[in-house]
Amino acid sequence: MAIRGAIQHTGLTVSNLERSVDFYVRILGCTLIMAQEKTGGYLAEIVGYPGASVKMAHLSDPAGHHVIELFEYVTPEVLPGDLEPRRIGNAHLCFMVSDLDQVYSAIQNEGITFISGPVAVDTGANAGGAGLYLRDPDGITMELFQPAPGTAAYKLLHGEK
Repeated sequence: MAIRGAIQHTGLTVSNLERSVDFYVRILGCTLIMAQEKTGGYLAEIVGYPGASVKMAHLSDPAGHHVIELFEYVTPEVLPGDLEPRRIGNAHLCFMVSDLDQVYSAIQNEGITFISGPVAVDTGANAGGAGLYLRDPDGITMELFQPAPGTAAYKLLHGEK
């Protein structure tokens, strides 16, 4: 039987919640929905670490369509990850933007590690668009994507039907 439902959030583990919230709000345009600390109870049972303690925040993406959940583990100790994009299981978040060159220019001096600058998409379903990869403060891959006019993504970004 297939699951019938919707995605509620995407969760990411970070090393410093306050720093990450600042990045996601100030650089990526997210909105802080809530922040809290949880220890033990249902949370520890769900994550599989008895006595787990986390600082957490929920943020809304700039369009208000998706929730990003950030966890900073207080206990157990946070482990470093190998966040190479080609690693199986590695994920990235993609943020759509109207003008990639403008956004890139605006954030270049923010101490961000860019994997690439803006790249024109010249083939395939996204031809006519542009994108780039960057890393958040913990090295998690983010994509900024400017969809091509007339595509479903462009219409979604611009509130068209």
